[in-house]
Amino acid sequence: MPEIRPLRPGDPPRLGKYSLTGRLGEGGQGVVYLGESEGGERAAIKLLHVRFTEEVHARARFARELAAARRVAPFCTARVLDADLDGETPYIASELIEGPSLRRVVERDGPLSGEALERLAIGTATALTAIHHAGIAHRDFKPDNVMLAMDGPRVVDFGIAKIIDESGTITTRAVGTPAYMAPEQIAGERVGFPADVFAWGSTIVFTATGKAPFGSDTIVATLNRVINHEADLSALPDGLRELVAACLNKDQKLRPTSDVLLKRLLGHPVDEAEASEEVLAEGVQAATVDLTRPEGPVRRTRRRRVAIAGGIAVLGGVGAFLAVQFGFPPGGRAEPTRPPSSTPSVAAEVTKVSTGSPLLDRIKATGRLRVGYRGGLPGISLGDDPPRGFEADVAAYLAKALSVRAGGLEFVPVGYAAREEAVEKGKVDLVISNLSIDDADRSRVAFAGPYYVAHRDVLVLADAKIDKLKDLQGKRICLSPGQTTGTMIRGRGVGFVPTKGDPAQCASQVGDGSADAMVGDDLLIAGFGARLRGVKVKIVGVRLTSERYGVALRTGDPVACRKINEVITSMYADGTLAHLLESHLGRVDFRFETALPRLETC
Repeated sequence: MPEIRPLRPGDPPRLGKYSLTGRLGEGGQGVVYLGESEGGERAAIKLLHVRFTEEVHARARFARELAAARRVAPFCTARVLDADLDGETPYIASELIEGPSLRRVVERDGPLSGEALERLAIGTATALTAIHHAGIAHRDFKPDNVMLAMDGPRVVDFGIAKIIDESGTITTRAVGTPAYMAPEQIAGERVGFPADVFAWGSTIVFTATGKAPFGSDTIVATLNRVINHEADLSALPDGLRELVAACLNKDQKLRPTSDVLLKRLLGHPVDEAEASEEVLAEGVQAATVDLTRPEGPVRRTRRRRVAIAGGIAVLGGVGAFLAVQFGFPPGGRAEPTRPPSSTPSVAAEVTKVSTGSPLLDRIKATGRLRVGYRGGLPGISLGDDPPRGFEADVAAYLAKALSVRAGGLEFVPVGYAAREEAVEKGKVDLVISNLSIDDADRSRVAFAGPYYVAHRDVLVLADAKIDKLKDLQGKRICLSPGQTTGTMIRGRGVGFVPTKGDPAQCASQVGDGSADAMVGDDLLIAGFGARLRGVKVKIVGVRLTSERYGVALRTGDPVACRKINEVITSMYADGTLAHLLESHLGRVDFRFETALPRLETC
């Protein structure tokens, strides 16, 4: 974190909900302050210089910074805590990111090699890929703009160079840092994504050698080497040397795209398709520290599973408002400072913040959680944007408790028979979808919970004289295809007249009197019963079976399992569970469970 300097005369004492306590730095566009909310939340607040506030175009560019940061989410942006783009002096507050720059670490501790170099390469390539997917070119990628925060490497300051360059009132110089500029930037040609790939290659050379590939003595000499000389890549390991050479091609048309770069680093087949979110997530995982694996060169043909997952959260746009992310300490110069020798290494800093859970580390890195659900169930999970109902609200409660960012909960529809597979293959992180622990394939998934114990039961009109199982003798019971509850009733010696229909039709038949009852899991049939208007229905309470609905997650993650169990316990203890059931199913006379069930051992 940069040195905090005192506020100067004329500095505002407060912006929005934040009291300003010091200056972090100042650049060409504005001042970066350290702010603190009444709740103690610290933030980096960029305030646009007064001389630009009356310029309509400057305000528009400032607004685009904010929009850009949000477009790159969830892989590549810091949380935007607050913003005011319409006031007398526009500002944006972002979460405060601590940690040295890549340049500072290399100059302090020496070049990276082996696994540390590989992780850095993958993390920064993941960052560029996500930034490019948002349609944004960084245009000033360099070691100063790679921050090694405690939770992983972060690429910062993307889009700022382009914003500056668009206004001749701010600067008329070529945008970029000479030692990391692509030939087309120097020649005044069109600058886009390929320039970032070139700068990535130059940054990896610096990371592995401690020196910029084209020198950094004088600007004229450096620019001449960028255009006319080839970089010395002999110090790079075999797996990286070929890739970096391709990235440093003088002809931008011959460089790989960031998608191709990331796929090659991860050992994926290279095609023309854009890297998927799954590939980006794999890059996030592979960029984290894993002390269980020996160091070695990049092996492009293998797929990795990192033992300590999570880790890289790539910052841009708004996160770049930190003074250290602009590459300048207070006063505006870009000279690195050396911390005391007792400062722990980056690897140690990253390791000590890992939760030990691939799922929780991934949430920490991306702010996202993908939950598989079974749609079409009123009162439980109805609709798809997002679904509404008891299980959807359980997912939301769980996501908040696991520190998923606002807007980071994604619901993914999964078929009844595909739920275990969706978790096993990583299509979703969790399934919260009336998935019975006892009926599921435990060789494919693990379980936390149960979050609720349902029962096979019967839905009837509230005034029907049906209070026990034997009261169903000779009654008309609507059965949906594939149901086994009817067989259970007959197995208890109760004969009935079957009718057919899907669950919605069965509920309607109960409502209009053409059937006396419908059967199934009590939560599900109560949900369909709650949709009936003008009639009152009840769950009889025969409880033919117990269905332990669990939260399915990938195997081998006991830390996440225990955390989910803690959240479920809290949901019962604070009355949330009872409230959700009452709010979604309260129209049905239903004695639902409100006592905490016996939880699975993780």
